Amino acid sequence: MSKPVDVVIVGAGVAGLVAAREILRRGREVVVLEARDRVGGRLLTEELCDGVTIEMGGQWVGPGQHRVLALIEELGLSTFPTHTSGRHILELGNSRSTYTGRIPLFNPVAMADVGSAQWALRRAARKIPLDAPWTARGGDRLDGQTFATWLDRRLNTNGGQAIMRMATEAIFAAGPQDISALWALFYIHAAGGLDALINVAGGAQQDRIVGGSQRIALTIAEELADRIVLEKPITDIDWTSGDVVLYTAAGTTHRARRVIVAIPPPLAARIRFKPALPTDRDQLVQRMPMGRVIKINVGYPEPFWRADGLSGQANSGSRPLGTVFDNTPPTGSPGVLVGFLEARHADFASKLSPQERRSTVLDDLVAYFGESAANPIAYLERDWAAEEYTRGCYGAFAAPMALTRFGPALRTPIGPLHWAGTETATAWAGYIDGAIQSGQRSADEVTRALSRAQ
Repeated sequence: MSKPVDVVIVGAGVAGLVAAREILRRGREVVVLEARDRVGGRLLTEELCDGVTIEMGGQWVGPGQHRVLALIEELGLSTFPTHTSGRHILELGNSRSTYTGRIPLFNPVAMADVGSAQWALRRAARKIPLDAPWTARGGDRLDGQTFATWLDRRLNTNGGQAIMRMATEAIFAAGPQDISALWALFYIHAAGGLDALINVAGGAQQDRIVGGSQRIALTIAEELADRIVLEKPITDIDWTSGDVVLYTAAGTTHRARRVIVAIPPPLAARIRFKPALPTDRDQLVQRMPMGRVIKINVGYPEPFWRADGLSGQANSGSRPLGTVFDNTPPTGSPGVLVGFLEARHADFASKLSPQERRSTVLDDLVAYFGESAANPIAYLERDWAAEEYTRGCYGAFAAPMALTRFGPALRTPIGPLHWAGTETATAWAGYIDGAIQSGQRSADEVTRALSRAQ
């Protein structure tokens, strides 16, 4: 058994690393146990070609995400804007349009329908308490329906429904029929509105981190040094009495006065607890699945689409590769397009062979940007649902009736056990910023608890 510490943190994603850093700065001894052979969780930078690195996990930051922007500055990192100059592409049904700015030139009746639905979304989302959405007025009614049902009652055109489905899949990596309407409204409020979630300039996709977003985790890990122990997946946590004992699949044991579990809800549900957790907590995590996405970066000698007056941004309501952005490094080469197979499209694509999936992706890129897209110099994909210690992205979401029945168990400590992770955040839940907030909150909880026990 390793030397006892004040706090053991399960998970070396951003939430766990931020919590560890805060706890250490307050004079407490901490150890972070990570199942993978790396830090960063859902942040991952890999080599695309010839030493060029690219983000294969979460990557964007934007206005209003005060915690992550402050942390980036504190760590000495920098950002650069996502490329947006040129015409964007939108395909709905058999129609294709190109446009600049935020609003596509599409069927005016459908766009008016979407505008009306967005107004209703803003109005409803603002009424959801961020710290306790399950207490919202009419929360039972909202939680008892899917987001699809909520949208269907406010959309009157096929085009409007297609646009909002496309937006939902891009935000949650899940279909609107999968998600509680209450969770969707909470999530939108937590980000400051739907526009903040879907926009590039002025929104959540505005900026990227030079060198890749995983540099946040790697830089904090350098500070924590040997307090991070990799390749130690937790199988059991015994909090029967006194200190908490954690058992790993590697056969090691670790002892602490307090534990922060900083992994996604579905992964936390796989740990055996002794004594068993209260049933509300167990029932909640059974009802919070992960979204499903396959992220793909495709490299070219140069960003050829820019010469054609295109921004590299494309969306389709029917193509498997329904969301595409220009992901070119700040140097301007190689040219990189990043695309996402999300929700139902990830279901479909995961059943294809790697060669078939690559062909599907390139076919869609050719349809968007022309024949030059058919001959990449590099292709890199990551199926996050196939990751043993992630099991999906972008984040977990609540199924209908999860929040109003079991929501208080999301963050409430249980004895010496505390919960972190972006899904527990009250601002920018699901984003790096939300992960930071959750790490800071859980660090506050455990240091207060340890002080009271002295």
